Amino acid sequence: MAAPSPPLLPTTAVPAAVPTAATPAPAPTAVSSADADPAAARAFLSRHLDSVRRALSGARPWTELLDRSALSRPESLADATSRLRKNLAYFRVNYAALVALSLAAALLAHPFSLAALLALLAAWCLLYLLRPADAPPIAACGRTFSDREVLGGLIAASAFVVFLTSVGALIFSALALGAAVVCLHGSYRVPEDLFLDEPDQAANGASPLLSFIANATGGRV
Repeated sequence: MAAPSPPLLPTTAVPAAVPTAATPAPAPTAVSSADADPAAARAFLSRHLDSVRRALSGARPWTELLDRSALSRPESLADATSRLRKNLAYFRVNYAALVALSLAAALLAHPFSLAALLALLAAWCLLYLLRPADAPPIAACGRTFSDREVLGGLIAASAFVVFLTSVGALIFSALALGAAVVCLHGSYRVPEDLFLDEPDQAANGASPLLSFIANATGGRV
């Protein structure tokens, strides 16, 4: 008689490992410098406000500028030139404010020109003036642009807006009108009662425009 076969033990089939697609690792992202943008903007505005505040602190009283009793017709061209030179040294801040007021009034009367200048200013601030030093290069159209190339593009765009559009004609007209008013007042204002202090005479030899640009841009341009 044949021996009985041993009982079958229960077995479990181990399923074969199904190959799964590897989960892609998160791409490394560069450390963003966006947190530095508000600080850079505040420093930029602070430099501007400090420069404007220092410039306006040297303004003469407007009643002294508009004193009608001190106006008289110059006797000659040499007299008008001498008056203008002295008045420019004494009322330089007031005259600069008058020219800026003329430019602001012209821009407010032409919204398109104002919008174009604001867009140009925003491009300068976002792409160059307010960009952190550790910011990655600007990428567009499949290539990256260095700071020198960005600066060249901004200069080219500024030249196009100022010289090849009506914006430039408006700016030059407003500046010419302001300069004409300054020259007319400076040649008719009798400067005998005007005295320059020594600090004012020393500051008159400096270039306030270059100082303002250097302070505003932090020496980048």
